[in-house]
Amino acid sequence: MLGISELSKKMPASPIRKLVPFADAAKKRGTKVYHLNIGQPDIDSPKEAIDAVKNTKLTLVSYPHSAGIESYRKGLAGYYQQVGIDLSCDEIIVTEGGSEALQIILNICCNPGDEVIVFEPFYTNYNTFALISGVKFVPIPTSIESGFALPPMSEIEKYITPRTKAILLNNPGNPTGTLYSREAILEIGEIVKKHSIYLLSDEVYREFCYTDTPHFSCMNIPGAEQNVVLIDSVSKRYSLCGVRIGCIASHNKEVMSAVLRFAQARLCAPALGQIAGEGALATPKEYFDAVKAEYIARRDYMIARLNKMEGVYSPLPMGAFYTIARLPIDDSDKFAQWLLESFSHNGQTVMVAPAAGFYATKGKGTNEVRIAYVLKTDDLKNAMDCLEIALKQYPGRTL
Repeated sequence: MLGISELSKKMPASPIRKLVPFADAAKKRGTKVYHLNIGQPDIDSPKEAIDAVKNTKLTLVSYPHSAGIESYRKGLAGYYQQVGIDLSCDEIIVTEGGSEALQIILNICCNPGDEVIVFEPFYTNYNTFALISGVKFVPIPTSIESGFALPPMSEIEKYITPRTKAILLNNPGNPTGTLYSREAILEIGEIVKKHSIYLLSDEVYREFCYTDTPHFSCMNIPGAEQNVVLIDSVSKRYSLCGVRIGCIASHNKEVMSAVLRFAQARLCAPALGQIAGEGALATPKEYFDAVKAEYIARRDYMIARLNKMEGVYSPLPMGAFYTIARLPIDDSDKFAQWLLESFSHNGQTVMVAPAAGFYATKGKGTNEVRIAYVLKTDDLKNAMDCLEIALKQYPGRTL
């Protein structure tokens, strides 16, 4: 009898993308939609990355090495040295984006039924990768009032059981924009060492830190060399989301040997994407300085506007380019759909991501949305105008 698997039935729709049909319909009606729902920067990719692909001398695009093109891995090792992370090219394996990196590493570090601690809200696709791997996520709540800061380490330890195999940390964080301090990272390091578990460190937003203190990588936790696995990607760093190139890195030889076997099973990461990634390594510092200044300006404008709206609260994110905002609404899923189906201001509306999909605990985030400040300030102004007026007109307003 025809049918689909039980796993596929459980696969959740992306809270970031599930409203796309409603956005498409709004555009067909002639409504301009400001996309604040997805972390797709509008900033150009570095010229160095584009030129590397344009100028390739390849006459045949063949399979690269399963671990990644050697010159690219050597270049990545050089990049990590520049940001204070000591890695050799043999400790890096190129993946099809950060998503594949996380999916592979969950399958390596965990058996079905094992537990991984996460801090909620967290990147929604983590849920999907856990489901595919048969891993149980154990969410530790953080609050919007505290800016989603980590709870005390003594509280975190209460969640560790004999089935706990890892802590998954995203720093800076998506969807909150929270940046964890060196001190907090070192305390997490003490936990993973004490309990002999892995620390899976998603650092894809490393370049987007808005404090005077530099980003502190989990790779630099003293004595945790065998515990820490780094997950990284070129998508946000170089505004190269579509090339689908990331990597896994670790000093743990057993883990990296297993990663290579998984990499061999899927043959290779995209060749042209790796060429773009290698070219991007030559991106000058001025590019990052300009991008950082632009995002700080966008952040400051948007957060100020949000917190001036009646009943709205958003903490000031110190990293990435997202914030979670609490709104005076009954249900963020309904509100986000209403914005696209029923609302228009001067022929414009805004698309946001309902925050409930970023929580594992049912009932959380129902009056919150994730907003990505990935549009230029003029567009953000129009988007905030739309949102402010929409909140006054929405039938499910709670004020």
